[in-house]
This record gives sequence, C-alpha cells and structure tokens, in this order.
Amino acid sequence: MPKHLNITVTGRVQGVGFRRAARDQARYLGIKGYARNMHDGSVFIEAEGEDDAMAMFVKWCRQGPPYGRVEEITTEMGNWQGFSTFETRF
Repeated sequence: MPKHLNITVTGRVQGVGFRRAARDQARYLGIKGYARNMHDGSVFIEAEGEDDAMAMFVKWCRQGPPYGRVEEITTEMGNWQGFSTFETRF
C-alpha cells in the first residue's frame, strides 16, 4: 500500500551531498517526492512510495551518504501529493 512520509533529518546533512544521494536512492527504490535544505541546517524530505521501498528509504536516511553524519530523523505520515519524480529543491 502506498504511503506519504514527511521526513526531517538533522546532523551534518548540508554540504555533504545528502540531497543528491537521497534523490539517487529514492529513484533507485521507485520513490517520488523531493529533498530540500532547511534554514535550520536540517534536510526535509517528502517521499511517496510502496511500504517496502519506503522502509528501505527511511533506513537509508538514518545513515545518509558517507560524508554526512545523521544525528536524528523524524517521520510523520502526510497527505498523498502524487509526485511524478524525485528531485532536489533549494
């Protein structure tokens, strides 16, 4: 069953390729949505996909790319938006 998650990732997640790596991972898993840097230094992600793919994506977000350091991740259910791809936003 498809779901929509709002994900916030904190730590050293800006300037380390987190958004690009999240985009690549999401596309690999067939997840749609976007990743955006926030003014407080976190990365905010809206993601939509099937349960199994979303579980794998959230697991990936807990680790992030090699040069990042994830301190905390929060997820909450959101309303389906019907994204057509996964992109990075500014």
